[in-house]
Amino acid sequence: MSEKKTRVAVIIPSYKVRDHILDVIESIGTEVTRIYVVDDCCPVNSGDFVEEHCRDERVVVLRNPENQGVGGAVMTGYQAAIADSMDIMIKIDGDGQMDPALITSFIAPIVNGEADYTKGNRFYDLEEIHAMPKVRLFGNAVLSFMTKLSSGYWDLFDPTNGYTAIHSDVARRLPFKKISRRYFFETDILFRLNTLRAVVIDIPMDAKYGDEVSGLKISSIVGEFFLKHVRNFSKRIFYNYYLRNISLGSFELPVGMLLLIFGVVFGGVHWFISSQTGTSTPAGTVMLSAMPVIVGLQLILAFLSEDISSVPRRPVHRSASVERPTEC
Repeated sequence: MSEKKTRVAVIIPSYKVRDHILDVIESIGTEVTRIYVVDDCCPVNSGDFVEEHCRDERVVVLRNPENQGVGGAVMTGYQAAIADSMDIMIKIDGDGQMDPALITSFIAPIVNGEADYTKGNRFYDLEEIHAMPKVRLFGNAVLSFMTKLSSGYWDLFDPTNGYTAIHSDVARRLPFKKISRRYFFETDILFRLNTLRAVVIDIPMDAKYGDEVSGLKISSIVGEFFLKHVRNFSKRIFYNYYLRNISLGSFELPVGMLLLIFGVVFGGVHWFISSQTGTSTPAGTVMLSAMPVIVGLQLILAFLSEDISSVPRRPVHRSASVERPTEC
């Protein structure tokens, strides 16, 4: 019996990318079976433009009746690809920043059964990241640390990178209605993948910036991102350490937090009293404050060590090989 071939789909969210999208489509290789261009209620009618000027028979134009952001566009593409029995789905942007020549690098770990989801990492080559603006570099470092905490993927970096690939066996298990639709999409989907115990790996890629104008304003989303990270971290801890399993970490984190809070509050109160009365705090009181803080920090660090070691390692999808369409 012949081995089942993998059908690969590319999803391109289309919003104000008319100047670049035809070149992006033309650069997509023959390893791709179908290309979904998702017109996310584009004000310049990108979908109509592609239908009028593109002759690639692999292209299917989808339209969102209202703008849903990059996350909503990608999920529209996911659902269409799953309905068409695609096996691996790659998301690239239509502005020319993401090199379609890297598609084979993104799908190879999935095809070989090493990963369920792959994403780009622009920080892998230390020489190349000098091209990245310093503000964006710092912002990505902060977001990466917050994402490690909330998603549980401690070995990943560059969480906002939108060059991704996913196996349909995993994608169809995602709660599409719950995933964030806009700028938090790439981070939120990592949290959702962790709840499925999916294996995610980084794919090295170069940072590339063209003449596009980003709509992301750090000052307007920092508060929103922080609250969503806290929400996802809380959910992940509950799911992984209390609902699905009980481990030593299930006790280390709450006990460590309680001891740390007690030590800080107890010590703070007695320091305030001492400063107001001008009397020295007894050594026993100091130790009663310091010891819970020290022990609490040690328990929290022990929990983090266990959490880091529990990153998913076993893919949840079935492996297969890539289909290359025959030339007509």
